[in-house]
Amino acid sequence: MNYDQILSERAQAIQPSPIRRFFDLAETMENVISLGVGEPDFRTPWAIRSAAISTLERQPIFYGANSGLLQLREEIAHYMHRKYNLDYCPENELLVTIGGSEAVDLTFRTLLNPGDEVLITEPCFVCYAPLVAMADGVPVSLPTKEENSFRLTAEELKAAITPKTKLLMISYPNNPTGAIMEREDYEKIAEVLRGTDIMVLSDEIYSELTYGTKHVSIAALDGMRERTVVVNGFSKAFAMTGWRLGWMAAPPEIVAQARKIHQYAIMCAPMVSQRAAIEALRHCDGDTAHMAEEYDHRRRFLLERFAKMGLPCFPAQGAFYLFPSIEPTGMDSETFCEKLLEEERVAVVPGSAFGESGKNNIRISYAYSLKHLTEAANRMERFLQRHTKR
Repeated sequence: MNYDQILSERAQAIQPSPIRRFFDLAETMENVISLGVGEPDFRTPWAIRSAAISTLERQPIFYGANSGLLQLREEIAHYMHRKYNLDYCPENELLVTIGGSEAVDLTFRTLLNPGDEVLITEPCFVCYAPLVAMADGVPVSLPTKEENSFRLTAEELKAAITPKTKLLMISYPNNPTGAIMEREDYEKIAEVLRGTDIMVLSDEIYSELTYGTKHVSIAALDGMRERTVVVNGFSKAFAMTGWRLGWMAAPPEIVAQARKIHQYAIMCAPMVSQRAAIEALRHCDGDTAHMAEEYDHRRRFLLERFAKMGLPCFPAQGAFYLFPSIEPTGMDSETFCEKLLEEERVAVVPGSAFGESGKNNIRISYAYSLKHLTEAANRMERFLQRHTKR
């Protein structure tokens, strides 16, 4: 069989996630400490697990509504209102998805026609550009700069817009940089977009993990709700990664079309996860606050260690990642990560995985215990002593 001819050109053109290569290699090695996976190390709060157990024991598990349980959508609406001053109708402006990733994919497939350009702020999570391409769109990198705290500026946005621009993809708090956008930043972005037909996809999966500054959604600004799709989920804030549950919030015209795609591809999100998520939204604010406080402690610990070892690092204000520069070593990010893994058995992610603008950085997740982080930092310090240019 000639599979090169059998397989679709689109599938073959998509490259595997560059993150996975290092962790596939790490799995073949002993005594490896990984700082690569963006997954909370906390157990899902007991109230959520208890609700799932109760659902399994007391209720039949059937298919549910395509949009998700109405009771869950009502809780999501309450949550978005009290947390971010966003008001959405549970009946027709919310769609429960398989994690935030499906909501991102649905948005691209719902809005894009062949050739439409999507401006993607970079560095960014690895899935955005491939998903745009699979929706027949054209991903366009929109690099942000450390001197601007990795925030998108109005000038950068203006310069990138073309007649083919259909959508602006933003993700704050940001993976991998830990950058945030504040209201005054969004006001300038909104001013550029007003009077155009450019839509916004705002991935806010890390909205509960900010340090010292409350999260602001661009959809909360005047005139932006009608042109914005907000994506969020339960994975990060509630330590529910494997439960695979997220949502999209958007004008009813957009949700109605996205629901059709979701209906045929997915049908509905897992019912056990949905019922457990109701409990998360109702009673787990304290658990989320505790996790955020612990992440902040780990963030400050690593920033202090990096400063002592002479590793320049942007002081992240959200999510649970740091994005230090490895320029003092003279290595590119892939070489650095390969050598660090080989010599010290520490697995981190090359910044180039998140776009060309990250080629001189590495991404480190601090969603790990302090003991874990301390040993990894000790090993990194030894590595840098050998490889930093004097």
